[in-house]
Amino acid sequence: MSEVPERGPERIRVVRGNPTPEELAAAVTVMRARVAAAAASAEADAEPGPPSASAWSHPARTVPRRPPAPGPGAWRTSFWPA
Repeated sequence: MSEVPERGPERIRVVRGNPTPEELAAAVTVMRARVAAAAASAEADAEPGPPSASAWSHPARTVPRRPPAPGPGAWRTSFWPA
């Protein structure tokens, strides 16, 4: 007679209710998928990604802005940063 060794966190116990085998399989599948997704995101967070581009290299910076409306003081605002 061989015994199945108990393994740590992979052991599942139903505490309340009486789920069908299909319901239990669905619950286990969802839990395993969430654990795999959490592990994948933890690995992705650990790996450094490409450096983010500087605001100086953003294409919108090269688009000219609207000139100020004519009127008193318009010359003053013509060289203000966007």
